[in-house]
Amino acid sequence: MKKKILVTGASGYLGGRLCHALVKQGHSVRALVRPTSDISSLPSSTTTDGPLELAYGDVTDYLSLLDACSGCHVIFHAAAVVEPWLPDPSRFVSVNVGGLKNLLQAAKETKTVEKIIYTSSFFALGSTDGYIADETQFHKEKYFCSEYEKSKATADKIALQAASEGFPIVPVYPGIIFGAGKITAGNVVAQLLIERFNGRLPGYIGYGNDRFSFSHVDDVVEGQIAAMDKGRPGERYLLTGENASLALIFDMAAVITETKKPRFCIPLWVIEAYGWISVFFSRITGKLPLTSYPTARVARHQWAYSCEKAKEELGYNPRSLKEGLMEVLPWLKNLGIIKY
Repeated sequence: MKKKILVTGASGYLGGRLCHALVKQGHSVRALVRPTSDISSLPSSTTTDGPLELAYGDVTDYLSLLDACSGCHVIFHAAAVVEPWLPDPSRFVSVNVGGLKNLLQAAKETKTVEKIIYTSSFFALGSTDGYIADETQFHKEKYFCSEYEKSKATADKIALQAASEGFPIVPVYPGIIFGAGKITAGNVVAQLLIERFNGRLPGYIGYGNDRFSFSHVDDVVEGQIAAMDKGRPGERYLLTGENASLALIFDMAAVITETKKPRFCIPLWVIEAYGWISVFFSRITGKLPLTSYPTARVARHQWAYSCEKAKEELGYNPRSLKEGLMEVLPWLKNLGIIKY
């Protein structure tokens, strides 16, 4: 049955792809965007696949969110600040935590919402140094590598508390999202490849001890939609993928492009020092740094997760990291951003 769906964070990398997929399925989609948002990645409102309606507002503005929720049956809450560092860390709290609180209150007041698919992050569950974790892991909250991680862990508790109170909320947890389509701060893999192939990142980051779970953006979208159809309220689903190091990404990229692999490793303390310097200049220029010290702190840990539950219950079927890179590299080359 086709539903009236609200997507928050619709102008973002993931949100935009989600809107395209929902419209293609024939759903009536309302996209919540800020007046200043770049909406070029969203489907046209005149598309033949289905209607798309723009709702201008912000998850931190309760009244605009309440208006956007009106008449909707399903909400995909994908709005988030995903930067590793911001000069004003309170934005992580106001958007990632406050935005979820506002959404839950608006959904409660609207009374038409049947399901909320809340897109969290595997960072909300914490690092997994030395093992592969699943949905039963909860963040230990003893240490946070970044304000982003802290805000997502806080929001996760709010989502689970809401579920225990009867809210029809299904939290999903993607890994490091990557793929073609849009270059954003959240598309970390694309950013790393750009730096690598333009000579600004000549070596491996660290010594390959890191481990992340990588999620192709279109696989995550399919998982989100499957959570709408099959996800059980209150149950958590990891929409992760292949667990690999950043060094392996560079090695795979070299094989795919038939170029040389890096010949040396850059110690994480060097990356962190460069991150501190970048943050210093960012405060002067007002331009967000390409890297920052929280990035190095994250790379000191492992974030390896299993998505078996999502495979079994949602039919989630993530592609391999190599398959994803074989799409991303030609895309970046065709844009003229990298050469090989």
